[in-house]
Amino acid sequence: MDTKYIFVTGGVVSSLGKGIISSSIGRLLLTCGYRVTIQKFDPYINIDPGTLNPYEHGECYVTDDGVETDLDLGHYERFTGIRTSVNNSVTTGKIYQAVIDKERRGDYLGKTIQVVPHITNEIKDRIKANAAGGKYDFIITEIGGTIGDIESAPFLEAIRQLRWELGGNALCIHLTYVPYLKAAGELKTKPTQHSVKELQSLGIQPDILILRTEKHLPQEVLRKVAAFCNVSNDAVIQSEDLPSIYEVPLNMHRQGLDKTILAKFGMEHVAGHEQSLSQWEDFVRKEKDLHASVKIGLVGKYDLQDAYKSIRESLHIAGIHTGKKVEIRFVNSENLNADNVEEALSGLDGVVICPGFGTRGIEGKIDAVTYTRTHNIPTFGICLGMQMMVIEFARNVLGLKDARSSEMNPDTPHNVIDLMESQKALSQMGGTMRLGGYACELAAGSHVRKIYGKKLIRERHRHRYEFNNAYLDRFQQAGMACAGRNPENNLVEIVEIPSLKWFIGTQFHPEYSSTVLEPHPLFMDFVRSL
Repeated sequence: MDTKYIFVTGGVVSSLGKGIISSSIGRLLLTCGYRVTIQKFDPYINIDPGTLNPYEHGECYVTDDGVETDLDLGHYERFTGIRTSVNNSVTTGKIYQAVIDKERRGDYLGKTIQVVPHITNEIKDRIKANAAGGKYDFIITEIGGTIGDIESAPFLEAIRQLRWELGGNALCIHLTYVPYLKAAGELKTKPTQHSVKELQSLGIQPDILILRTEKHLPQEVLRKVAAFCNVSNDAVIQSEDLPSIYEVPLNMHRQGLDKTILAKFGMEHVAGHEQSLSQWEDFVRKEKDLHASVKIGLVGKYDLQDAYKSIRESLHIAGIHTGKKVEIRFVNSENLNADNVEEALSGLDGVVICPGFGTRGIEGKIDAVTYTRTHNIPTFGICLGMQMMVIEFARNVLGLKDARSSEMNPDTPHNVIDLMESQKALSQMGGTMRLGGYACELAAGSHVRKIYGKKLIRERHRHRYEFNNAYLDRFQQAGMACAGRNPENNLVEIVEIPSLKWFIGTQFHPEYSSTVLEPHPLFMDFVRSL
C-alpha cells in the first residue's frame, strides 16, 4: 500500500489546537489498525526551539534521538505512543540552512536558487522523508501558523504541488474557528468561508473542515459551511470546547472523522481493530470519575501553562491512573526566600522542582528544597531541579556553604555541579549539551529500582552540567544516594534520600516519555505516594 499523506492547516486565528487535532487523528488511525507518524513543520526561521524563550513558544520538547522540537511533538507522543525523531520536526530555518549548504557545495550546478523550486523541493523531500522503507501507512503533517501568514507560504506551495504529485494519496484537513457573537446571539461562519477561500486562492481545496467552536453547532450551520466551502456534509466536523483534551479523539470518532478519512482514501478499518478505542474510553471515564485530590506545587520561573506542559500532563495522567485529581499550583521561584517559603508551600502534598537554565530563580528553588527535605514533603527534582537538590544538600548537610553549580558561578570553590572534562573540551566548539536518550543503570535496593522494576532504563536528557563525582562519596555517606548512573561514563543520573518518604531527583526528563496509555513509573509512584 502506498503511504497516505494528511496535511493539517489552520485558519482565522492561531491557537486553535492543530496539535491536539493532529494527535487525535493519529490516535484514531492507530486504533483502525494502521501504522502512523505525525510531523510538525514550523514557519519560524530558528533552526529549532532550543533557543526560544518559553514565554514565546512554551516548553522545548526533546526526542529520543536528541532533537529539540516544538511542544506539539509532546502531544503527538502522549496521544499515540509513537516515538518521534529528527524527521518529525522541521522549521523554515532548517529548510533554508539545508538549501544554502547545498548551494555552497555546488549541488545545484550554478543554478539561481529560488523559493520555487529549490525551497519547495526541500520541503517536499522533508515531508516524504518518513515514508522511506514503507514504514508508515499514514504520515500526518501539521503546518504551523495560520493561513495568510507570509512565513507559511512556501509550505503551502509545497503542499499544493505534493497533492498533485501524490494524486489520491493525499488530503488536506483545514481547522478554522466559528465565533459566537453574544450580543447578536449568532454563530458566524464568514471567517471560515474567507479562510477556505484564501486556501483555495493558493491552489488548495480542503477535503475536510474541522470547526473549533465554544458553542454546539446545529446541523444547518454545518450544512451551510459544507455548501459554501465545496466539501461534503460528512466532511464538516465540529470540535467543541471540552473539559479535557483527551476527550477530543472520542468526539472526533463519534462524528465519524476516522471513517471519513478512510473513505476518502478508499480504505476501511483493518480487521479486528473496530473496538480498539476501549482503553482510551476507560481513561476518559476514569478522568471524569476522579474524587480524591492532591495538591502539587511546581517550583519554577515561568508562570505559563505551556512552559512546563509535559510535566503538567504527566502529573495529570498519573493522577488519572491512580484515581487522584491532581491540582497544580505554580510557585514562582524568583519570589521565594527563606522567610516566605513556608507560606508559599503551605497545603501542598508534593512539590516538583522544575527544570530550566540560567541563574534566575535558583536560590528560591534551593530554599524550596530545604523546606521540603526538612519537612519530609514528597519532592521530585527534574534536571536543574535535581541539581538544586544536590546543591541544597551540599550546603545544609555537608556544610559546604558556598556550594554551587559552575554554571551559576564558574569560580565557586565547591562545584558540586560542573561540566565534566569531556564536555569542557567540547565547549570550545559549542557542543556541550547532552540531548536525547541515554542509558541509566539503577542501583540494587534503591527506591527507583523498585519503581521501575528493572535494572537498565533509557531516558531523555537536555542539559550541560552534571553531578561532580569528586563529591560522590561524601554525599552517599551523608545519606543522599546515587541511585542511577550512566553505564558508559559513570555520570550520576538519579539521586535519592532513602530515609525520606519520597525524595528523588533525575538528571533526565521523565516527562518526555510519559503517555496516556503508558504513564511514566516515576510520575505514577510520586502521585501514588501523596
